[in-house]
Amino acid sequence: MSLPNSDVLLGMQWLYSLGVTTADWPNLTLTFTSEGKDYSIQGDPNLHRALISCRSLQRSYEKAVGCFLIELYQFSTTSETPDLSSIDPSIQSVLLSFSALFQAPTALPPPRAFDHAIVLQEGTDPVRVRPYRYPHIQKEEIEKMVSEMLQACLIQPSCNPFSNPVLLVKKKDGSWRFCVDYRALNKVTVPDRFPIPNIDELLDELHGATVFSKLDLRSGYHQIRVRPQDVPKTAFRTHEGHYEFLVMPFGLSNAPATFQALMNSIFKGLLRKSVLVFFDDILVFSRSLPEHVEHLSQVLSILSDHSLFVNFKKCCFAQLQLDYLGHIISAQGVMADPGKVQAMVDWPTPSNPKELRGFLGLTGYYRRFVRNYGKLAAPLTQLLRKDGFSWSSEATAAVQALKQAMVDVPVLGLPDFSATFVLETDASGVGVGAVLSQHDRPIAFFSQALSPRARLRSAYERELMAIVLAVQKWRHYLLGRKFVVRSDQRSLKYLSEQRVIAPEYQRWVLKLLGYQFEIHYKPGPSNTAADALSRFPCMDLQSLTTISFLDVDLLHSEVLRDPFLCPILHALQQGTDAPPGWSLFRDHLRYDDRMVISATSSLKGQILSEFHASPIGGHGGFLKTFKRISAELFWVGMKKDIKDFVATCDICQRHKYETLAPASAPTTRSPYAIWEHISMDFIEGLPRSSGWNAILVVVDRFSKYSHFLPLKHPFSAKSVASIFLHEIVRLHGFPQA
Repeated sequence: MSLPNSDVLLGMQWLYSLGVTTADWPNLTLTFTSEGKDYSIQGDPNLHRALISCRSLQRSYEKAVGCFLIELYQFSTTSETPDLSSIDPSIQSVLLSFSALFQAPTALPPPRAFDHAIVLQEGTDPVRVRPYRYPHIQKEEIEKMVSEMLQACLIQPSCNPFSNPVLLVKKKDGSWRFCVDYRALNKVTVPDRFPIPNIDELLDELHGATVFSKLDLRSGYHQIRVRPQDVPKTAFRTHEGHYEFLVMPFGLSNAPATFQALMNSIFKGLLRKSVLVFFDDILVFSRSLPEHVEHLSQVLSILSDHSLFVNFKKCCFAQLQLDYLGHIISAQGVMADPGKVQAMVDWPTPSNPKELRGFLGLTGYYRRFVRNYGKLAAPLTQLLRKDGFSWSSEATAAVQALKQAMVDVPVLGLPDFSATFVLETDASGVGVGAVLSQHDRPIAFFSQALSPRARLRSAYERELMAIVLAVQKWRHYLLGRKFVVRSDQRSLKYLSEQRVIAPEYQRWVLKLLGYQFEIHYKPGPSNTAADALSRFPCMDLQSLTTISFLDVDLLHSEVLRDPFLCPILHALQQGTDAPPGWSLFRDHLRYDDRMVISATSSLKGQILSEFHASPIGGHGGFLKTFKRISAELFWVGMKKDIKDFVATCDICQRHKYETLAPASAPTTRSPYAIWEHISMDFIEGLPRSSGWNAILVVVDRFSKYSHFLPLKHPFSAKSVASIFLHEIVRLHGFPQA
């Protein structure tokens, strides 16, 4: 039966043709069976009927030959039964018997013993955080989302003193995600110490298992209610009202513990026997397929009894091998995911000393796990000597040997959830990188290229982006655990205390809500592994817009004519001594791995305009423009040239204003007696009279009585002090200030 394109569903005659139907009028659903498949029609609760008066109806009837009152709505149809063709028939029968579990919930979850509790520290006042200001387009989205949550009974209007700000984050498909910033509430919440499962212990229970199924709950947090007395604490404020959650929202620090407590409780009789549970990831394992059918039926029955719904699209059934919590599990045992070391294996052959240092820095960080590391790396370390960089077949063999050693030797350890995770991140001009480790032993590597637009962001935002991407990558390790983040961006240490105003920062901070971590500062030189990964990112991105405006040949010819740069270029080409920091790349001069141009280059004005006045430059200030240019180019005196160019930009002068905060008033206290506090100043530039050409003015701040004492140029501190003692101290005594 095909219904998706039907705009009108006929009345009783059509319903009669369906046979047995089930109508749920409060939830506006109609279910029926046709040709062996189950169908469900979901009404739209947001549609409203238009009311007209009897007089209007009468006038309409008088003007027309006939009057028809028709109420038509367009509905979409969804099949309740998912595609099971690729699943074993014995498993299909189990899934069909619990088909209702795979549908979206239409009502609030029932009250349970493990409803989410928010216990605040003793003496804590209600948390009130001022809402953020929203653009007009976001206000409409907020109104729409709040209306939908009210219709679904997920929230209700509130009038309590708690208030948390709302954030809207744009998703990849262009729609918005509604979130609440609970950082202030989490800071005063008593932590829930419910034990989080140790993955090493969980995986030990899989010995002998040959068949596996993985289940994922649908919007798991929204399937748990908040305790009635704690509902006010979830309150959030928008531009049009004040609301509070009836279900557990995302972003609360104790939400993972609550979820795990519920899962452990309902599966208590099956845990470590046929079921492993880690938050909303449920693994069913068995020794044989018939046994697996029984175990899967037990698990689905428990979920049905507790009104917990499953997302079929994220489930796997009756598999011989599958990915669970970052491990590949099968009948042969548990293996670490081979993709964890892909960042090192894909490292290209170094083409200059800087790339070689990055490769040796990455592999050398883990040299304690590689036997004879010094012997393997010797041909490469010799290339870094002063006598020059000359790549050879021996060096290529050394690179391949190091890569093979990193793959063959168990460099990566399995996570120990009883110990603290350490996440080291770094961001460069081309990508971000991270290393997850414990006890100085790496667990996983991560690197990702930055898009051209992301490369223009500030260093602070790129470093914050690196943390967010790494935390998302290793969510299954970090969620519900306190971990340490090490970054070479010192200001990120205070991230939890900063008020996030800029929308671009809100987007990144929002993704860290619900995680418990501390950020420690680690200087760049000691953060070698993450730094190297950030400078060799996974180049999966494709640039949609490429700006190319430099005539490289013209720039090279200008360098050859430059009296300062030409000798350095020739020295490098001939292999003689050259100043530190200078190098060659494809016969072009570079300084600190940046392209060098002449200080008198004819393209310098075009470069300055492109990096400052173009849509990419956005007329940024001196510091932003300097960072953009200096990340790629270098010329002698570039800082002064950039400062002068930005200071004389006509558009900036017309449209920008001074951003300095107004000076505060002096904090000196008011005097309470005459000649206790005085003020002094000089009046100069007066016409000479009897040799006097300046006046020392001394004023009593209490009575405003003044002395005007003549002075002659040149006067000194000694002469002024002498006059002050004779004319002021002699008459009024020493002032206090």
